[in-house]
Amino acid sequence: MHGYAMSILLLGQTLEFTADPFHAGPGAARHDPHGAVLIDGGRIAAVGPADALRAANPGAQVFDYGNALISPGFVDAHVHYPQTGIIASWGKRLIDWLNSYTFPEESRFGDPQHAQAMAEMCLDLMLAQGTTTLCSFATIHPESVDALFGAAQARGMRVLGGKTCMDRNAPDTLRDTAQSAYDQSKALLNRWHGVDRLSYVITPRFAPTSTPEQLQALGALWAEHPDCLMQTHLSEQTEEIAWVRSLFPKARDYLDVYEQFGLLGAGGLYGHAIHLTERERARLLETGASLIHCPTSNSFIGSGLFDMPGLKAEGQSIGLATDIGGGSSFSMLRTMAAAYEIGQLRGTPLHPAFLWWLATEGSARALGLGDRIGRLKPGVEADLIVVDLASTPVIAQRAARADDLWQAVFPTIMMGDDRAIRATWVSGRLHEPRT
Repeated sequence: MHGYAMSILLLGQTLEFTADPFHAGPGAARHDPHGAVLIDGGRIAAVGPADALRAANPGAQVFDYGNALISPGFVDAHVHYPQTGIIASWGKRLIDWLNSYTFPEESRFGDPQHAQAMAEMCLDLMLAQGTTTLCSFATIHPESVDALFGAAQARGMRVLGGKTCMDRNAPDTLRDTAQSAYDQSKALLNRWHGVDRLSYVITPRFAPTSTPEQLQALGALWAEHPDCLMQTHLSEQTEEIAWVRSLFPKARDYLDVYEQFGLLGAGGLYGHAIHLTERERARLLETGASLIHCPTSNSFIGSGLFDMPGLKAEGQSIGLATDIGGGSSFSMLRTMAAAYEIGQLRGTPLHPAFLWWLATEGSARALGLGDRIGRLKPGVEADLIVVDLASTPVIAQRAARADDLWQAVFPTIMMGDDRAIRATWVSGRLHEPRT
């Protein structure tokens, strides 16, 4: 990345939201076809018309991106970075996926060199796709957390993550204990949480791979550190829900397992959340928890169709995520496209404004970071991407027919990939891929 002593001015089309478009409508988007973003000290200093900001800042270093779109960087709210190497593995549903692919790969992450190599690969792939913040599960190995946060530090990224805790229904090589999960998570939290742009997330994988004692220990740790987030999985597949019912027969439902052990609340991130009961929906809303939609994963391993319109209408907090490697793409563009397709299958297509908001400010809000990232607003950290809305011949010919911003953006959502990401700015610095 380059360092800059002077202020920086990015020129292009700008896109910002004044409110949640799910509630305020697509008109909540504020678009300037000749806009600019002024960066100073790693933060956004001003957003406005290009001519006015150029005149007011004659000493700024100018990057003119023409008619490319300047947007907040994408925010990926649920990732398994250790599954980078097994992305797009064939033919399994959730429980078989874990046993066949995930657990053998995660067993390798006690090796610090392997963990470092995979963390660096994952973050570089994310940055190439325009993702500037992600929230990741690691493995049971503390080395896997150190590798993730070290790689993020080196890139200046805002990254969240934590040690994945499992003390049953997993191979011997991937089991900790209730006590070691608590002790190691606490030590990692004390080492990393709040350092630079890093946040520790308390991380029980999901109810079936933790004993009641481990869930209780992690609930206690969260109560001791309520400024941390907590991430897990909830109601991803019907077989999984039946498994949870057999393991916790006294619980009212899947969510109640977490609630019994202090693992439900604001700052809780619940991946998937597809097959929810009315009671679960009501409790999630009441407690201010966040649901994380993982559409490429939900279709790839056959989990089901997330009820985005119904849950947003209720007022739920929802983020968007790739869920690699169960998810089949590092690209948040492809993830937006999958969310659109799942909406179509439910009979409720999502407007492109909804999709873009989910991938930026919506996910930032779900992670409790809506005041720091995900927006084009003065004072917000300058994590920005420049999106070429004509990155391939087929996208270019479709976008040329557009009558408005969203007709120009939608072909890139549906057909775009890393070629659409013309530049990625991280904390006010231009990220250049390592060769």
